Parts: sequence; C-alpha cells; structure tokens
Amino acid sequence: TTASIKQAASQVAEDLLTFYHGDEPGNVPGILPGPPPDGPYYWWIGGALWGTLLDYRLYTGDTKYDDIIMEAMTHQVGDDKDFMPLNWTASMGNDDQAFWAFAALIAVESRFTNPPEDSGLDWLALAQAVFNEQTLPERRVATENCKDGLRWQVFSFNTGWDYVNTIANAAYFNIGARLARYTDNGTYAEVAGDTWDWLTSHGYIDDQGNVYDGAHEPKDCRDINQFQFSYNAAVLIQGAAFLYNMTEGSAQELWKSRIDLLLNRTLTAFFPNGTAVEFDCERGKSCTVDMKSFKGYLHRWLASTTILATYTAPKILPVLRTSTEAAVAQCTGGNNQRQCGFRWETGVFDPDGFDQAGAVQQMDVLGALLSLLVTPDAVPVTNSTGGTSKGDSGAGSSLPQRTQYRDITAADRAGAAILTVVLLISVAVVFGWMSFWRD
Repeated sequence: TTASIKQAASQVAEDLLTFYHGDEPGNVPGILPGPPPDGPYYWWIGGALWGTLLDYRLYTGDTKYDDIIMEAMTHQVGDDKDFMPLNWTASMGNDDQAFWAFAALIAVESRFTNPPEDSGLDWLALAQAVFNEQTLPERRVATENCKDGLRWQVFSFNTGWDYVNTIANAAYFNIGARLARYTDNGTYAEVAGDTWDWLTSHGYIDDQGNVYDGAHEPKDCRDINQFQFSYNAAVLIQGAAFLYNMTEGSAQELWKSRIDLLLNRTLTAFFPNGTAVEFDCERGKSCTVDMKSFKGYLHRWLASTTILATYTAPKILPVLRTSTEAAVAQCTGGNNQRQCGFRWETGVFDPDGFDQAGAVQQMDVLGALLSLLVTPDAVPVTNSTGGTSKGDSGAGSSLPQRTQYRDITAADRAGAAILTVVLLISVAVVFGWMSFWRD
C-alpha cells in the first residue's frame, strides 16, 4: 500500500542520514565524509543526496528534513552563487556542478521553501548560473571533431580535462530542458536540442538506444568508451520527457521518438529479470562508490518520466515495482538489520563481504521506493503554474561572455516565423559556437 511504501521510505531515509554528519559541530554542512582518503564520498554525492531527499519530501509529504536540506544546499553554493565552492576546485567536474543544479531544480519544481531573502540566493538562479557557466566556450573543446563538447572537468589542471564524457553533456541537456519548461523560454530548448544532436552525431548515443560513456579530445572524440551506465541513459530520458511535455505536434513527436529509443534499450539492458543492475561493473564487482549510486537516479528519473510523458507509465512502472521489491528484500544489514546493499538481484544483503552498507546504497533503495509513489499531481510546476522561484537569466560567475535570453511570446507559441532582431543578435553572439553542432 501507499502507506507502507511511505513508512519504508521513512526508515530508509532515516538510515541514510546516519551517514551524514554535516549538521554536527565542527563539520561542513552539505557533504558526506570524503573525498578519499578522508572518506568514500566525493563532493557531488552531497548534491545527489539532497536531490534525493527533496524527492522524498515531494512524494511523501514528510517535511522533517527541510532545515537540514536548506542549510546543506545554501552552504555549498560558493562565492559566485553557482555551486562552485573554491575548496572543491581540485576535483570539480561539470557533472559534479550539475548534480547540485539538479537539486536546485527539484527545489524549484516542487516549490521547496525559498532561501532566506537576506541570503541573496534563489533556487532557479542557482540552476541558471550552472547552465550559463557550462555554456561558455571556456568549458568546452575548441577545435576539431570534439568541438563544442562539454569537458568532464572544469579546470585544465585536473585529471580528466581531456575527457568529453556523456554525463557532463547529458546533465547540461537535462538542465536546459528543465529551464526551458519552467521558464517557457525557447532558447533553452534550442540549446538542449543542439546538445542531443551533438551526442548522437558523435556516436555517444547510437541508433539502438545505447548510451556510451564518453571519448577523449586527443583522440578527436572518436575513441568511444563503450561502457554503459544507467544514469547516462536515465538523465537523457528524463530531459527528453521535459521537452516532450512542453511541446506539441511534430516537435513533441520528435521527443517521443527519442524517449522511446532510449527507454526500450534502458529497460532491457539495466533491468534484466526486472531488477536494476549496473551490468558493466556490478557482476564483476568493479563498481566504484560513485557507480553504486546510479540505481537510485535510474529509478527516480524514470519515475519522473512517467509524470511528464504519461504514455510511458504502463511500460516503466511495472519494471520499477519488481526492481523495488528486490531492492527492499535485501535490506537486512547493519545493527538494526534493515540497512541496504547494492546488488539487489542476489536477494540478500552483502552476500560475500564486497558490498557492505553505505550512503549511496541507502540512496538507491530510497530512490526505488520513491519511484512507486509518483502521482499525476506531482507534476513539476512552472513559473506559470505556481512556481515561486524568480531566477536570474544572467546568473553565474563574472566571466567575459554571458548568456542572454529573451522571453517567449504568444506569437512564438503559435508558431510565428519572424524572430526579433534582438534574438538574432543574441543567438549569433552567445550561441554561435553551437551552430557547428548542426549539419
């Protein structure tokens, strides 16, 4: 029953927060213990944690963690209010920054309490800051076949600067899609569409719906890393669902075809026998802590898809249910005999000492439980359907180039063919680099 699922989710959330100590004296709010060797968790997992708990709040109505969430997220915004705190520079990836933006977007879309007015913070503006900064040429490859691909790492001195990975670009796509729907701003949608086109034209997404992990700039982005992880596909599916939800006619059919392509492959590949499996690392016992967090996003983002593209519900929800049943069945670990492991298909907690318990395992099972609580009334709000976050289209660090946006008019929605001179100048100056993504 719904009540029993909410009760189970409450217990899993409670156990999840036993791994968080940022609300204790002397500790840093917002982050889990780490990074290695100081603890197993990198900075971005904190963003994923708060996104998960915001979904928990949305689907269960339980607001008891509101103060912890508020303190955690506002503490990690950084000096430029862009989720780029200086003390994480040495490991800052574009995908890391994006996961904090995801949390901010859930806050926007679920009408989570706005930050205190005297803080100068705004959930929507924080997400816009991340998007604006990741749009800048400084974050992207400048030449050859990789041109305009978003790099994995933000700074050139970080390992991974030359890797142009799927999750950075797919997360950027997802943020753009959600900003487009919330603000009803076509520029965001256009940029998101260009990002999808880049991923497909470079072979990161193939015609069978496989989504690969990335490629390297020195290899001209032709050495496709064919490892597949569920969160890459799921974040693209959810982003496409946001765009499907806001469009009509041929545009909506286009996004439907893209959802269907990835969804069919994702359900087949990542839910063998109806249970979520990270097939490229799990059975070989090679999953890192980061990889062990992916199942929760897979469940949550597919569940969100059923709200935004309701035609997918009959295909998605039965699979999420069987997977969740397997997930919950192995939550028998720890001193309280209810902590969760990672390998759900085994049916038992940590069968051979490889898995143990941890924050990401709890996040996964919590995400699975939440995926069974989706209802039509949980549809993300927009700025015209009750959203309260005001935003700032010019948010972000004070780099030389800034992204400019125009408002969508009634004529735009009616399909008017004439664009204003302002738009032409804006797109030419700010998004001209994206023209190279098109045929």
